Amino acid sequence: MEEALARVGAAFAAGDVGLATEILDDGVQALGHPELRLLRGQLAYALLDFDGARGQLMAAMVAFQEGGSPRRAALAASWVGRIYHEGLNNRMAAQGWFARAHRLLEGQGPCVEEGWVAVASIGCVVADASALEANALLALDRARRFGDVGLEGKALADGGLALVSAGRVADGMAWLDESMAMMSAGQFDMRISGQVLCSMLSACERAGDLARAEAWLEVLDQSWTLLVTHCRIACGTLLCEVGRWEEGGEMLQQLVRRDGPMFRYHRAAGHAALAALRIRQGQLDDAERLLLGFEDQVETLAPLAQLHLARGDFDLAAAVARRGVRMLGRDRVRTAPLLVALAEAELGRGDVEAAAEAAASARAGAAEVDVPMIAAQAALATARVMAAAGDPAGAVEALHQGLVRLGPEQLPLLRGTLHLELARLHADSDPAAAATEARAAIALRARAGVQPDPELASLADGSGPPAGGPAAAPATAAALAWDGKCWTVAYGPATARLRDTKGLRYLAQLVARPGVEHHVLDLVGPDARDTGDAGGMLDAQSKAAYRRRLEQLRADMDDAEALLDDEAAARIQSEIDALVAELARAVGLGGRDRRAASAAEKARLNVTRALRSAIRTVTDVLPDLGRHLDAAIRTGIFCSYDPAAGGAVRWRPSPHRRP
Repeated sequence: MEEALARVGAAFAAGDVGLATEILDDGVQALGHPELRLLRGQLAYALLDFDGARGQLMAAMVAFQEGGSPRRAALAASWVGRIYHEGLNNRMAAQGWFARAHRLLEGQGPCVEEGWVAVASIGCVVADASALEANALLALDRARRFGDVGLEGKALADGGLALVSAGRVADGMAWLDESMAMMSAGQFDMRISGQVLCSMLSACERAGDLARAEAWLEVLDQSWTLLVTHCRIACGTLLCEVGRWEEGGEMLQQLVRRDGPMFRYHRAAGHAALAALRIRQGQLDDAERLLLGFEDQVETLAPLAQLHLARGDFDLAAAVARRGVRMLGRDRVRTAPLLVALAEAELGRGDVEAAAEAAASARAGAAEVDVPMIAAQAALATARVMAAAGDPAGAVEALHQGLVRLGPEQLPLLRGTLHLELARLHADSDPAAAATEARAAIALRARAGVQPDPELASLADGSGPPAGGPAAAPATAAALAWDGKCWTVAYGPATARLRDTKGLRYLAQLVARPGVEHHVLDLVGPDARDTGDAGGMLDAQSKAAYRRRLEQLRADMDDAEALLDDEAAARIQSEIDALVAELARAVGLGGRDRRAASAAEKARLNVTRALRSAIRTVTDVLPDLGRHLDAAIRTGIFCSYDPAAGGAVRWRPSPHRRP
């Protein structure tokens, strides 16, 4: 047996996984020793052969226990738990195996197996940064006490990721750099190296540190295409964050299309990253399809909240954001975008006080960490709340502070968003300043390969033409706001109040997101009634009800798991699966091919009539704005607002929208 282990070690050192597998298979067949089974199961896990890994590890655990080796049995049990948690998505079974591992260690005293059991899960799947740090510290102590270099590398990687997530970025990156140095020196094999690299790239993703990720990949002499699954997700996300959408999107798309065994967490993270990109691109139905069935995974909650915000469903956006903040605990890095989404959702609901609380939490989190991205996100939330509360000067100052904290070279898309907010704030009072900020945002997006949207183009032209260009008419400020009783519509200095109609609601949705196509069944939303079925597909009202029920069930599932109520959890999961299947049937590929044709056609006719009636009503009281809308609103199965088609208009954002 010792000879076989030595030969496996030599094969790992030479990078010959095939030879290591062959030696272990021969050894298991000839000797059946539990140490060989344990190693073979770990290797099968690393190769994503979950069924094979589970069989070998279970056999190893039983043999160790029968042979009077409870510590080694505990190690094998912890690996079975990992397979159920990360490979087979059975969290209840995983809890049982982890509990068994801890039970086997009772009364055994400090040992190296205790450290391995503590860090049994891949660091990037642990939502609670405090728990991840505590387990990493225990494992690091055992690794150094008993001289296990592989465990030391794993503990440094897990602990570093935990520190970064909690906002102690410099300390966390130092731990990760040390672990990566050990890995580049070949001090541990592929069973550990993939997990270490995964933690490093996850930390870089959360902190927006693409330079560090690229530096270590260069040291390891790996191209993007050679990375393991989650590493590639992290890299694809980073590429999207710095504006390399085509490159990052293609990397993520390849992962989503990939067949064969893959970690449940990795699938969720890949779908979440690609969904976030699709939301930025205005492809909301595609984003929903990507997120369906993954709403229980913490990685999907930020894009899910953004999806609900983009659709104007502020109640759902707030519920998802709150659930994410609760799940992440002290993870200041990943709670930041959720708190920003929560503030925006509360503004959309008209609750400025609740929005201010969310923004204050974002600022408090930013004050505890040394992450420029987090500080900038907190500044964005604060500015939006201040603007809604009638303090534009305070909002401008908050945005300037966010830009200073972010620096001139980091995250161009986030910097562009801050400049866009400044342009909106200056639009009415200082057109020249608005144009300056809008042009800065356009320049940042252009360097990132992103074309300016119509709103930015309109703001950039507000102070006159660029140098040497033809004269352009200054953009006129417009507004469409719901005050709880009626609509206030404004164009330049003129204003009018209009009674509520479906057409004005649809119009408000379109002008709030210029250039974005809205399917008519998404526009009608809660107003959908007898629109026909043509095959039993869900209408928009039913889909909205399903989404709300799913969110409630997710919260119930969290409670059941916290109470270790397996029976309730199983019952809730059964209902979740049924709802997800029905919603997926209605959404279909791309969110469109399964829509009932007759329902869509009836909705198209109703929406077109309502929009044109609303535009005529606006024309009666504000003729110039009515003519602009008549030229800029596009109707059909997909409706949109193209401001460039109707002349220069700047729409003032309003936190008050018709529910």
